[in-house]
Amino acid sequence: MKPATIIGIILIALSVLSFAYQGIPYRTREKVIDLGPIQATAEKDKSIPLPPIFGVIALVGGIVLIFAGSKQQ
Repeated sequence: MKPATIIGIILIALSVLSFAYQGIPYRTREKVIDLGPIQATAEKDKSIPLPPIFGVIALVGGIVLIFAGSKQQ
């Protein structure tokens, strides 16, 4: 398999994942109360949003690379 075809397949897979999840979730811990020896923390779920244009660009780029890799023969 040509390297361009492999990269194209990876880009298409990334675009499908970006459409499915629409963001990268992560969890943080924040101090809520700090009174000397007594401390309380809370876990908060946050997300880094992925814009839909990222998925579209990755999908188009992957398709172009697959066709370019198949035409190099």
